Formats: sequence, structure tokens, C-alpha cells
Amino acid sequence: MVGEKNEALLKVENISLAFGGVRALEEVSFDVMRGEVRAIIGPNGAGKSSMLNVINGFYHPQKGSITYKNRRRAQMKPHAAAAAGIARTFQNIALFRGMSALDNIMTGRVHKMKRGFLWQALHIGPARREEMENRAFVEGIIDFLEIQAIRRVPVGRLPYGLQKRVELGRALAAEPDLLLLDEPMAGMNLEEKEDMCRFILDVNEQFGTTIALIEHDMGVVMDISDRVVVLDHGKKLADGTPAEVRGDQAVVDAYLGVARG
Repeated sequence: MVGEKNEALLKVENISLAFGGVRALEEVSFDVMRGEVRAIIGPNGAGKSSMLNVINGFYHPQKGSITYKNRRRAQMKPHAAAAAGIARTFQNIALFRGMSALDNIMTGRVHKMKRGFLWQALHIGPARREEMENRAFVEGIIDFLEIQAIRRVPVGRLPYGLQKRVELGRALAAEPDLLLLDEPMAGMNLEEKEDMCRFILDVNEQFGTTIALIEHDMGVVMDISDRVVVLDHGKKLADGTPAEVRGDQAVVDAYLGVARG
């Protein structure tokens, strides 16, 4: 992977985003260092998902800038984000329910396929070799995520936790440098959360993938994050290590909900 671990892979600076009269984000700045697990937390409506949508180009901020891989821009565009190595999972699972787990994960390889439509339709020569190479890569992800047994099962028939794992697999199929995870543990039981935590840490450590995640489970955040940024009503409330954030009284009052006597 190009770049040093002590440099910022992503910087968002003074980002402001509004929908009509509603301010989703207001002058928010933070960075994501290459190789770290960076958590974004805050109460419902704090602007967390809006920030991820700004980073990968679904929303365009009215103010501020994004610097990714040392290139500064006023906004990101979704196709440019994907081409530059940013992949995303969603708060609400966004899979093709009638397709198998394998085929869903294969869709994450679309921008890696270089052969034109005619070659793909003929399915011969270079196009066939390309498909076999991409399929082999996806089979490696299936092995990594330990979902061999459900590879041919339509995802609509899978339990929720396995659907979340398939969605992670689809994002990994894009070989991202920056992986954005929007509430990857939402709706999971304890065992499923433990599995997902393990996979996230393995992705970070084994693949060297930089991860920015939104998560409400504070136990998870404190266990797997290198640094945490806290948002509240669209503004940055705190930023630091898990221990620093956990001890910040403003965070305790606004988010954790246990005030000191």
C-alpha cells in the first residue's frame, strides 16, 4: 500500500451541509490516518451518516473541503470515490436479495473489470480470463469471511448477521484503501457482533485497510478504535483516543448520558 502510516489518508475541513433550513453538519473537521480504525459516534441525528455520504460523494457540502490521498477538492463524486479506493457499507442493508452471496460480492468487482461489453457478452478469450481472475479473488473473500456454506444461497434467505457479512464482502471486493462502515453491528446479537469485530480488525491488520466506522455500541467503539470523533447536532464535540473521549465530560453529558456528581 502506498503511503506511510503516520500520514493522513483523508482530511475533512470545515464541512458544512444543510438541507433547506436543517443543518446536518456545521464546520466539522477531522482526519483519518492511514492504517487506523477511526470511529465516528454521536446520538441519533448527530450527522454521522451525512458525513460518510459527504466523504463518498452522495452528498455535496455547501462549505469546506475534502483532501483524499493528498488531493484537495470541494466535493467528492461517487464514481471518483470508488475509482480512488473508497468503499462503503450502509446502515440499511443494500444487497440484491434474489442473487446469491457469491454474485452479490462479485458486484463489488465491477469497476475492476476492464473488458468491454462485447467481450463480456461473448464470454471468450480475455473476458473469460478476467472473469475467472475476479471470481478467484471473490472466493478468497468468501473464505476470509467464513461464508463458504452460503455462497450459493440467495441473500434474501440468509439471517441478518450473514447478510451484513455479505455486504462487507462486497465492499472488500473493491479492494478499498478506505472502508466506510455505517453501523456494521446494528441489529446483531452478541455472537454476531463478536464475529464482525474480529473481521473488521482482521481487515485492518491483514489487508492494511484504513477504516472509518459509525457505531452506537460503545463497548465495540472502545475496543476496536484507534481514535474517536464525536458529533452532536452536526457539530464536532470531541476528538481523541477512546480513553480521552470516554473521559470528556461534554461527551458524557451529551451522548453517554451519565453526568458526574
